[in-house]
Amino acid sequence: MIPVILSGGSGTRLWPLSRRQHPKQFLPLVSNHSMLQETVLRVQGIEGIKAPIGVCNEDHRFMMAEQLREIDTDPSAIILEPVGKNTAPAVALAALAAKSEDDILLILPADHVIADVASFQATVKQAEHLAEQGFLVTFGIIPTEPETGYGYIKGGSKNTEYAFDVASFVEKPDLETAQKYVDSGDYYWNSGMFVFKAGQYLQELDKYHPEMLQACREAYDSAEIDADFVRLDKTVFSQCPADSIDFAVMEKTDKAVVVPLSAEWNDLGSWSALWDVAKKDDQGNAVNGDILAIDTENCFLHSSSRLVTTVGLSDLVVVETSDAVMVATKEQVQDVKLLVDALKNDNRAEADIHRKVYRPWGYYDLVDHGGRHNTKRIVVNPGAKLSVQKHHHRAEHWIVVKGTAMVTKGEEEILLTENESTYIPLGIVHSLENPGVIPLEMIEVQSGSYLGEDDIVRYGDKYGRV
Repeated sequence: MIPVILSGGSGTRLWPLSRRQHPKQFLPLVSNHSMLQETVLRVQGIEGIKAPIGVCNEDHRFMMAEQLREIDTDPSAIILEPVGKNTAPAVALAALAAKSEDDILLILPADHVIADVASFQATVKQAEHLAEQGFLVTFGIIPTEPETGYGYIKGGSKNTEYAFDVASFVEKPDLETAQKYVDSGDYYWNSGMFVFKAGQYLQELDKYHPEMLQACREAYDSAEIDADFVRLDKTVFSQCPADSIDFAVMEKTDKAVVVPLSAEWNDLGSWSALWDVAKKDDQGNAVNGDILAIDTENCFLHSSSRLVTTVGLSDLVVVETSDAVMVATKEQVQDVKLLVDALKNDNRAEADIHRKVYRPWGYYDLVDHGGRHNTKRIVVNPGAKLSVQKHHHRAEHWIVVKGTAMVTKGEEEILLTENESTYIPLGIVHSLENPGVIPLEMIEVQSGSYLGEDDIVRYGDKYGRV
């Protein structure tokens, strides 16, 4: 069985921690591991499990690769989507990447919490047996309350000892309808997790959405293979219709079955959902970071970079990062996405990126900025190298704080160590490399008439960004 890790979401409801360039699946929200890493670790120990296939946004390729490396996982492929097309095409691409049509795929979104791993693994094995018989299996979460934030699956007649035919998929209900669903005992939360043979899924997709399958085949056949990365052609893949597995296949096929799952599942779709799964203090507060709370109860309090204090609060969510603070009632946290939309409309960078920005070579932290200057803290991983580049509108001063830097300026090469510096004039082709065995830490001071990240002309890049 091959785990297929779907990592295409942006997680805007968890802003300001989750942002387009660093969404929730890459964040350590419930443990020391990221959500993506937890998803991969969760399937380890299942008999017959193979190397995973990852599907992610092209912008996130190095984060996925690095996070898999950190947990000693070597993927069989990382498929890069140049544009998001929802889950049905993503899974089709993974099925095309499988070695055999008889390979069984375990489809897993990268941003779920499952506390009872043993129960989850046992249910996966049940689903595998059904998939071997040609069924398309989905997991239905046994509801614990009338949740209005999830879609539901209605179970039909009993198919086997542990599965039911799928009677219907229903959209997110209102509270009254959700209560009726829970009371009936026939409905399950739609988990978005699936098990089926690669060939069986492709066969059903060809039956019900042939134009989608054709577009996926063309995109996969024309893809560029770069080590583990499968780079889809943007022009070709852009022609693919967008749809979910539910709408494209599962609602139409006569091979769909649902296996009930009770494993303390949560999809972390909002801050209130994160509060639900977090540990609480005696006042019912979920606290993370440098927090001083007085006369405060039933709140979610998160600090990333500084002391946060509260007095006399209840049922609120307070989230601090280095460049933004968000305060909301728990009842309205689903509307955080409206904040993100407003930031985008105002062309605010905070909608998409953090002050700390990850790159394939390491990361930088924007420490200070003004009209004609930026100051960054740059960390370059051992053996990593920034692209060969120049800027039309800014000059740069580099100061080495820790480690060793190999700097190229035009035809000149300079080796810098701690407390040494150099100046990169405007328009000069340059590059920066860490030849050492420890991270290189530097301070970069930019000055000029325009300081945007798009003022880069690349001439060469080991990470394929030219």
